[in-house]
Amino acid sequence: MQNYDNFRMNTHQLSKSILYLCLMSINIKKVNKFYGKQQALSDVSFKIKKGEIIGFLGPNGAGKSTLMKIICCYLQQDSGKVDICELDTLEQDLKVKAKIGYLAEQNPLSNDMYIKEHLSFVGEIYKVENLNNRIAEIIEKTGLTLEQSKKIGELSKGFKQRVGLAAALIHNPEILILDEPTTGLDPNQLVEIRNLIKQVGKDKTVLLSTHIMQEVDKMCNRVIIINKGKIVDDQLISNFQNNKIDLEEHFRKLTA
Repeated sequence: MQNYDNFRMNTHQLSKSILYLCLMSINIKKVNKFYGKQQALSDVSFKIKKGEIIGFLGPNGAGKSTLMKIICCYLQQDSGKVDICELDTLEQDLKVKAKIGYLAEQNPLSNDMYIKEHLSFVGEIYKVENLNNRIAEIIEKTGLTLEQSKKIGELSKGFKQRVGLAAALIHNPEILILDEPTTGLDPNQLVEIRNLIKQVGKDKTVLLSTHIMQEVDKMCNRVIIINKGKIVDDQLISNFQNNKIDLEEHFRKLTA
């Protein structure tokens, strides 16, 4: 009887795991976006399952930031559909924003604010419960403990990125959208931010835009490449490794 109960419990856990993997965090269908007569996105479609860490690659002007802003509800697509955790971005934008933590390429920080002051401001926008406790928790998690009494303007580039990431995480979102989070960092800062993203990404879905191919190899389990507004490749990182394909060379061939 005990063996049967154990079997039933394991089967139930397996079913829950399969259901978890089948749920889509991000579902993009034939999205188009124009800036005047210029088409920034052309019939873009892909799906991201819960728990995946995606490297989103493309040359400058390929449409990465535009698509990320559409996912985060900062822009609206001209046609197509974007569902975030089964919520439509056009019809349920406030609920979608509550599901997402977004770190923009130009990290919007006020240099005159203290770290805790900035996190408190962002937390109040999201109506985070027990905000002081959450700020203390997220400061420790993002490695800001020794810097927490400083103004943002006194911080290095690496620590400013940590503050931006802390602000993106303050409301415990299901999805992280990170647009060039390692740009301008020195090698030591780059390693620190990479490890931090890997740590916080263990229980979240992450869409990460970067030009640094080594970061994709070390952080991501899948890569999506966009060029001139169109998706030109979408495959697992393991495919590159198993077939001994150099990601950087592959990227050049697709986007040259």
